[in-house]
Amino acid sequence: MGKILDQIRSPKDLKSLGKEELDALCEELREAIIDTVSHNGGHLASNLGVVELTVALGLAFDPPQDTILWDVGHQSYAYKLLTGRGGQFSTIRKEGGLAGFPCREESPYDLFTCGHSSTSISAALGVSEANHLQGKEDYVVAVIGDGALTGGLAYEGLNNAGRLHRNLIVILNDNTMSISKNVGSMARYLTYIRTKPGYIKVKNNVESSLQRLPVVGKAIARSLRRLKDAIKKLFYNSTIFDDFGFAYYGPFDGHDLKELTETLESAKLIHKPVLLHVRTYKGKGYQYAEQDPSIYHGLSGFDVTTGDTGEQPKNFSSEFGETLCQLAEDDSRICAITAAMQDGTGLTGFRERFRDRFYDVGISEEHAVTFAGGLAAGGMLPVFAVYSTFLQRAYDQLIHDVALQHTKVVLAIDRAGLVGEDGQTHQGLFDVAFLRTIPGVTVYSPCYFRELRLQLAYLMEQGQGLCAIRYPRGKELYKPSGFHSTVEPVAFYGPEDAPIALVTYGRLFSFAAECAERLERLGLPVRVIKLNRIVPIDPQAVQAALPCRHVFFFEEGIRQGGVGEEFSCLLQEAGFAGSYHLHAVEDPFVRHAPMFRSLEALGLNAAGMERAILAQCDEERGGARR
Repeated sequence: MGKILDQIRSPKDLKSLGKEELDALCEELREAIIDTVSHNGGHLASNLGVVELTVALGLAFDPPQDTILWDVGHQSYAYKLLTGRGGQFSTIRKEGGLAGFPCREESPYDLFTCGHSSTSISAALGVSEANHLQGKEDYVVAVIGDGALTGGLAYEGLNNAGRLHRNLIVILNDNTMSISKNVGSMARYLTYIRTKPGYIKVKNNVESSLQRLPVVGKAIARSLRRLKDAIKKLFYNSTIFDDFGFAYYGPFDGHDLKELTETLESAKLIHKPVLLHVRTYKGKGYQYAEQDPSIYHGLSGFDVTTGDTGEQPKNFSSEFGETLCQLAEDDSRICAITAAMQDGTGLTGFRERFRDRFYDVGISEEHAVTFAGGLAAGGMLPVFAVYSTFLQRAYDQLIHDVALQHTKVVLAIDRAGLVGEDGQTHQGLFDVAFLRTIPGVTVYSPCYFRELRLQLAYLMEQGQGLCAIRYPRGKELYKPSGFHSTVEPVAFYGPEDAPIALVTYGRLFSFAAECAERLERLGLPVRVIKLNRIVPIDPQAVQAALPCRHVFFFEEGIRQGGVGEEFSCLLQEAGFAGSYHLHAVEDPFVRHAPMFRSLEALGLNAAGMERAILAQCDEERGGARR
């Protein structure tokens, strides 16, 4: 890190720096972020875009006494560097290191753990109200991007916040589009004047003095306020934020540190909710990220000198996208929906080929599901491609707006299971448990690319009602020789008369096959029962496990409400007399670590399965000897 950044232990240290030192600090922050992300992976463009804004927040406020909340949180790297975590920054996204998002357990400066979009305004209002109830006058600032502002929760927060006169400041970090029209040089001049501390102090003093005048004072104050509003509307037009009850100012240059700091100081003098509109550029300060911020949004690593991000291998997302395009060629009813994740879910090709049937609805998963329900009710065949962790937000809509309607909607659930370095907020461990509760749902879980293609085609052609296909992040893993992928609800691997059954689904089948082969070499035959369709479970799978002395179920999802618990119930109902052992995720908030390391730690890889089975066999032999 740079010599100035090395001296920063908290935002208080910023206040003693001069202009040249602050400018140099901004460059050092960018260098530290670029260097670390190039090695560790993470979010680059968004973090480079808020460097000056982060420094300005540290100059104008006193965190952690004043609360700074970052929406989504993938742009909080500079904030971590300025809040006593600079010495640990090289560990970000590494096992045991800093999280890639704000984390309450990590620092008192992170009051609210986050990784999902559009939460900051509601959370900030809650913190502000808590301060008020406790007699505190500390400031609360929510930093929300224009992308996050497409989420309905943000507007619910705005609607509620505008009614309360609290020390709440919302900063709209606009890095792609203009939110409100800015008319000419006069409008810019008025914005500049109105946000000067001197103007606001005089305005507050005049209004306060008029309120104290007998008889006519309040009437004059009201008249002046109406005149001010009329002039404001003449030059600015009315913004949606004004209508919500916020004092709206902007847009401002988000890379002008002096202007930003002055503006934030001014906002502190306005005793009502304030919204500051700030224009920034993603990737600021790094040529390659400036030229293509979408590619440099989230990376696994890159070459700083050349910007090379390396060859992207085939993965489940790209296979899904290609397959959906092939299906859409033959069926004009097929539509694709994404919630601001076109690239991540593999839908870029679909958008290019079927533009009139492609819908990016912004970061609004609830709307996406209900919109899909409407498309289906109107005779189309919608596919909503969404990360498992983000589908959690649309549970009500899945029940009420799809299942209850008995319409056909297909969910393509990406990043199912463990996702690795993105950590607690992004693990895809809950979708199976909550989907199982929805009446009439059908869920498939492929392990290989071919299975994804076959199962997706089957659901599109023959599936009924709410259907889902869930698949992991990344590439396919080990496939045993002679094993053939199928669309059948259940598949088998290993001897039919084996005394031990290993039941699983999704990519864990790769580990289960490896485990079975290892145990076979030790003279312990194991039959692997692979659930292709996990909801509902096919009776054939239960019947195959019934004769076994031991049944082991391994699940890359939460234990409570998972498929493993359902399989146990079905076995007991069928009169199973053997022993049943369920290995799933007991603590669903799995911290960040490389994906394979997490699988190992949870005992869900081949070695973990082998240990569990051998331990049970050893225990059985020990009991027999006694």
